[in-house]
Amino acid sequence: MNTFVLGMRLLWGSGRRGRVRFLLMAMGSALGVACLAAVLTIPSILAAHDARTAARQPWPGEGRFVYLQLSDPFGSQPLRRVFVARTEPGPSLAAPGVKRLPEAGEVVISPKLEEILASNPQVAGLVPGRVTATIAPEGLGGPDDLYAYIGTRATELPDAAPLGGFGRRYSSQKIIDSGTLDILRFTLGCIVLLPLVVFLSVCARLSGESRARRLAALRLVGLSMKDTLRVNAGESVAAAFSGALLGTVAYLGINEIGARVGLPGLQWYPADGWPELPTLAACLLGCPALAWFVGRHGARQAARSPISVRRTAERRRPRKYGSLLLVPGLGVIGGYCILSAAGGDPSGGSASAVLVPAAVLLTGAGLVLGLTPITAWIAQRVAGTAEKLPLVLAMRRTEVDPGSSLRVATGLVLLMFGASLTQGVLIELDQVSRRTAPVQEYSIPLADLSSQQREQMTAVDGVDATGMAASSWVHTLEEDVPAVQAVVATCAQLAAFTESMRGCVDNEVLRINDPALLIDEDARPGRKFPFLLSSGGILEVSVPSAAVSIRAFQPSEFAGPSLLIPPSRVPRGTFIKDGHLVLLSDSDPATIRAVLDGVGAVAPTSAVEPVGIVIDSLAQLTVIRSLLVVGMVLGLVIGVAAFVVSVADRAMERRGQVTALALLGARAGTLRVVQVLQVLLPLGVGLGAAIVAGWLAESSYLITGGGAVHWDWEGLPLLFVCALGVLLAAALASVPMVRRHIDPEHIRRD
Repeated sequence: MNTFVLGMRLLWGSGRRGRVRFLLMAMGSALGVACLAAVLTIPSILAAHDARTAARQPWPGEGRFVYLQLSDPFGSQPLRRVFVARTEPGPSLAAPGVKRLPEAGEVVISPKLEEILASNPQVAGLVPGRVTATIAPEGLGGPDDLYAYIGTRATELPDAAPLGGFGRRYSSQKIIDSGTLDILRFTLGCIVLLPLVVFLSVCARLSGESRARRLAALRLVGLSMKDTLRVNAGESVAAAFSGALLGTVAYLGINEIGARVGLPGLQWYPADGWPELPTLAACLLGCPALAWFVGRHGARQAARSPISVRRTAERRRPRKYGSLLLVPGLGVIGGYCILSAAGGDPSGGSASAVLVPAAVLLTGAGLVLGLTPITAWIAQRVAGTAEKLPLVLAMRRTEVDPGSSLRVATGLVLLMFGASLTQGVLIELDQVSRRTAPVQEYSIPLADLSSQQREQMTAVDGVDATGMAASSWVHTLEEDVPAVQAVVATCAQLAAFTESMRGCVDNEVLRINDPALLIDEDARPGRKFPFLLSSGGILEVSVPSAAVSIRAFQPSEFAGPSLLIPPSRVPRGTFIKDGHLVLLSDSDPATIRAVLDGVGAVAPTSAVEPVGIVIDSLAQLTVIRSLLVVGMVLGLVIGVAAFVVSVADRAMERRGQVTALALLGARAGTLRVVQVLQVLLPLGVGLGAAIVAGWLAESSYLITGGGAVHWDWEGLPLLFVCALGVLLAAALASVPMVRRHIDPEHIRRD
């Protein structure tokens, strides 16, 4: 009989327990493969977005059209417009997703922009003309892309360039730049792929002890060693392959839903998330291959020495070689931390770009492989000094079988280790993508706002203060007429926009003195400067001798002006014509996005300049946050699933031992305490080591990144709270695993 057929017949003939085990293995593999496909298709989704944006980019050359490309913030999103104008008669050009370029007075827009135009007609000022068509998906990065081709006349585009065609090799509108994408891949690999390998291994070893005893029986009745290994591998591979097929189908359904719902900052078309051939190979072949390897390794002892398996001979102590990986890993990580603490600056250089990732991987592997011997050593020491019966039983059992701790705790340990790295990546990206100042300013031309809109701006969620910035009026450009920069604000408003302020007096014009900036030689006391008002009148302001001393944030609209004009000097109902309304909020990225969206809702056609930041960087940070959150959620699902499966499997495997203890007089409460202690010891040791090692790895990453933040002290309490929550949940989940009613039949079966 074929060994594979024999394995399947033995599986289905072993009763309900064997069939339940097979289904659990298949379902666990399905969950793992679905998570694996989700992680592996993230780069494909981003690459598809970048490929379409590269294909639509215009390039200069000889042609019948000229073009001008603009990018403006629309709320917290970039709005990209391409103005095109015909210079010669002839056939029209086609762009990706557009059959022909619009003529003068015509507009072709993306579906998302069309929805915005329908709900907010004021936005029509940004895309002047008659909408004749919408851009197909081939010409858009994603369903939420704001893009428009606007037809006009060549005379209205003095700065236009001749249009040669569309399509470039590399996109300048990448959703995530290449360097950041490499960091994202590495982080997702640590928080998802490493726990996923452990989880799939756990699923392949379900009921390992019972299966080993069954294989040993087959070996004793005459089956060869090779055929015995094939029987076990056939069962594991069949379950893994069935789960891989189910997981792939489940991911396809999840992709269809996710593409329609989207993530904050990232939406994609369903076809972008379809698994490519390498992804399908990794899911449909890699998972069964891993199950075959794990199953073969687990069955080797039963095939070589079936007598020792059937009679449960004394097991070998776990090898300690795996824990040695912690030495180089923590050595490199700790070395960078010590250099920074000693006042050195090890940032930059190509060596750290290789050493830190390698050290992180070695540390993670050391945590996994070193958990078993460390747990066995601690259990042996505790059991030698303990006096309480539950503690002695739990420690002795852990000492005898420390390998089970690897299955129970590794997934959650790696998740905690990866959470520290994720915090470091987010901190580093925050430093690169946003201002270092605690506040954020937004500058809007006053001429673009009505009086009602100016009032509504002050009520936007997140806005803490408002002010105005303006330049004096120069009535002629033929002479070198001096000009001065001024701010229109009260003392309270000035204090909100500056780091420090001293000597301000309300309702008085004052000179502004900032020691960090050069003195404006034109703003001499007694000199008068005119400011053109919206009503056509002139506001003349004399430079006084009295001054207010400030220290402005950098960059800021309030860094550089030489005059402070109180709002009471500006006639009611008017404003300085060339001035800007300046809004203030804190610099948290979520607040910045909320303020930009609020400003876009109040004045959608106004040009908003977030001082010191770029909208594309803010959008990129939002996408990275979303993907890291997805990675953390997947890692949490995998870690929890591995824990639940392992604990349930341990409880089923040890029913015979629990029955024996119960028949000897052990109480149910004692057995439950033993079960909880057996789970908490390896989990507590692993989580504690993961927090320490992860924090050091995070610090070394921040140190070598060269940012202002080197030590994430604020993230440590969160990690400790999460670890305590995991321990509490694990303890509560372990209690029901010991059944109240014990069936003595389990002893006879064993």
